[in-house]
Amino acid sequence: MTALRSVSGAHELEQLFAKTFFDQYRTVLQGGAAEPEYRPGTGNRPSYIYYTRDYVRSALHETAHWCVAGPIRRTLVDFGYWYAPDGRDNAQQAEFEKMEVYPQALELIFSAACNQRFRVSLDNLTGEAGHAQPFEAAVLARAETLLANGLSERAAQWTSALATHYRGCGDFQPAWLRDVFTAW
Repeated sequence: MTALRSVSGAHELEQLFAKTFFDQYRTVLQGGAAEPEYRPGTGNRPSYIYYTRDYVRSALHETAHWCVAGPIRRTLVDFGYWYAPDGRDNAQQAEFEKMEVYPQALELIFSAACNQRFRVSLDNLTGEAGHAQPFEAAVLARAETLLANGLSERAAQWTSALATHYRGCGDFQPAWLRDVFTAW
């Protein structure tokens, strides 16, 4: 078994993503953005998943959204998802958390696959963020359920690529979830 590696930077994830997905999906993972955004391809131009600056967590999170999005959503800017910006009230925050359980569960799995610390994101610094514990529990439970029931094709490919590259083992170990999970 290969020695356990750590993510040296998000650029490394870009290269691994391209190696794993570009030929089939013509999609590029690219950092340096002030805000994350998905741009569908047009003509000969590939689709782009832009993540914030050079943040590994942002890259993993945005690839999770891409793995959730089906073929029709991948033709829409930002997958056509609803998003209320920072400053959400309690009702908007509850809707945000409902929509984010699945992508953050995948982000947790991806983080565990590459031995990267994970903490849920409430993404509401100036609003009513509520309590993190119920959301943490929901994200962890969803990740465990996804692993038990089987990941979607793209999520499974990405998890295997990450685990092979960073852990030297393409077979995901569910115990890795709790190894990387950090509670608020």
